[in-house]
Amino acid sequence: MNQIGQSSSESIVTESVAANSRQASKSADGSLYRYVGREFTEVEMEIVRTLCLDPAYPTRASISRALCRSLGWTKPDGGLKDMSARVALAKMAADGLITLPAPTGPQPVPRRHLEATIEEGPVLACSLGELDSVSLVKVDTRSDSATWNELIGRFHYLGYTRASGAQLRYLAISNGRPLGAIGFGAAAWALQDRDTFIGWDAKTRRQRLHLVVGNPRYLILPWVRVPHLASHLLGAVARALPGHWVERYGYAPVLLETFVDVGRYAGTCYKAANWVRVGQTKGRGKLDRNKAYALGVKDIYCYPLSRNFRTKLLGEGNPAS
Repeated sequence: MNQIGQSSSESIVTESVAANSRQASKSADGSLYRYVGREFTEVEMEIVRTLCLDPAYPTRASISRALCRSLGWTKPDGGLKDMSARVALAKMAADGLITLPAPTGPQPVPRRHLEATIEEGPVLACSLGELDSVSLVKVDTRSDSATWNELIGRFHYLGYTRASGAQLRYLAISNGRPLGAIGFGAAAWALQDRDTFIGWDAKTRRQRLHLVVGNPRYLILPWVRVPHLASHLLGAVARALPGHWVERYGYAPVLLETFVDVGRYAGTCYKAANWVRVGQTKGRGKLDRNKAYALGVKDIYCYPLSRNFRTKLLGEGNPAS
């Protein structure tokens, strides 16, 4: 592929708290299990076990759909959250809590995402105004997806990991050459400082967490050195993402969140793009209830996509979709 353009004054990379870490945990009193961001009581786990033993549901897909119907586990548009249920069931089986029927049909062959097809470009240092036609391209094609995966896999310090659930990815392009990549997906399950900033209690957070979208990956390629490019792209994506999210998922998010590793970066581009620092993480994984996983401390930044974002996140007045 083509070479690339320029980078910002700081190589921009962010990470979600415990991104793609193990999704299962059990509460300290042993009363709840958590998978894919949902808590399951012992009563619900017994429903899961019963469905797995019921001959009326001979496949993993049929069990996941039945589970969603039994628990009222639905998307904001009312559809069953069967793919999330499928992932949760597989993790439960891996933890030895249930036994699932054997998979049916051909299993996907793992794909290599990090094949080096993109040439590292010469250093390109100029002003933002000197770049031609800087644009964000929403990743919709296999070719763009492969490019995004490779850029993140090769040049982002956290690397590429396959994400699940609602997500959008973008490439930053100038004259047909990628400058960087940015990705959005599920928000962190629970963050004390973020939840305080919003005014959430645990119940309201569970009901309205889908209205917050996380930014787990942001990369300006290391040889791209264009002052203000990173904050410019953050502004552009904040304008574009709500409409794209509605097109793909049927509802509009009202808040973005991201995490900046304070040991590596100062969050300069987020500050310049008017994101608000709302606090810090505790240096633990988002599902770590027993303080077993020590992680670096991250600054938490949020960006409201709606003037009345708190009203919508608190469910006051007319509820958000």
